[in-house]
Amino acid sequence: MNLKFLRYIAYILNFGIIILILGCKSHKGDFSTDSNLKTQPWTHTAFDASEEKFSFAVFSDLTGGERENIFEAGVSQINLMRPEFIVNVGDLIEGAEKDATVWNAQWDSFDERAQKAKAPIFYTGGNHDLTGNLAHGIWKERYGPSYYHFIYKNTLFLILDTEDHGAARHDEIEAIRNEAIIVYKTKGVEAYKQTEYANLPEQKWGDISRSQSDYFISVIEDNPSVTWTFLLLHKPIWENPKSSNFNTIEKALNGKNYTVFNGHTHLYKHTKRFGQDYINLATTGGKQFPERGLSFDHFLWVTVDNNEVSLANLKMSGVLDKQGKLPVHLNTEN
Repeated sequence: MNLKFLRYIAYILNFGIIILILGCKSHKGDFSTDSNLKTQPWTHTAFDASEEKFSFAVFSDLTGGERENIFEAGVSQINLMRPEFIVNVGDLIEGAEKDATVWNAQWDSFDERAQKAKAPIFYTGGNHDLTGNLAHGIWKERYGPSYYHFIYKNTLFLILDTEDHGAARHDEIEAIRNEAIIVYKTKGVEAYKQTEYANLPEQKWGDISRSQSDYFISVIEDNPSVTWTFLLLHKPIWENPKSSNFNTIEKALNGKNYTVFNGHTHLYKHTKRFGQDYINLATTGGKQFPERGLSFDHFLWVTVDNNEVSLANLKMSGVLDKQGKLPVHLNTEN
């Protein structure tokens, strides 16, 4: 056996040992301290760290009476927290216009502000974003499907469209809504509450089509081994007594770990349904109604680790930068 071959074997062995050492180090962590300590001034070294763990942020309605600078502040604060990605529960623009040029200008404005987030944002559509065929057409042209899914670290995310009523009904609802908006602008909130639109079941709870429920049932069945499923939607559709299509999605999730996030009401509410968390977020800039319930600007911080999920509500008035200041002026009393 010649010397050149022996050197080659030694090189391969040394390279393998280095890789093994580096691999062991990455799994054991980077903690080190004085080796001669008999007692230690800490509780333990079982660090809350794993390759499976990740965190994401959820923001809520910023429109429906948007207040200036709140959403921009939320983006700055979420950037401080450094989530791996960001999701939301819809109402990203005001909408409610007949002119496509105005719709696109509103979306341009939102996109520009959203792009200031360091982490990717996955869009969810609300009634302000998707009411009517015009709105759906603009969304499709700009962003593609109004409902979709993705998987991240063996965790399934379902993004629903609760304004999925069919083309004919879209036209009807849009016309009814346009009439209600005129009432709101000319006669105020109390008169608006008496309009047909304000009392529509679709306005309160939303709905989804059979094709949408079939899509998500197929996604659920095709991914039986995910550790958790999150549903992002705008309206509390499960409160609709006629929402059989959404009920079939819930049935498909029976026996699985899942969490539901929604918005629309601008009020925070936590509900246990089928043993799972259903969380109605409040606002991240939308009009507030403190007289009706829990009303505050916030975003939700979600940490996923194997079969465990932690949920923390972070009020925007309490997320400060390193100088102890709000990163952007917040006009909020909460």
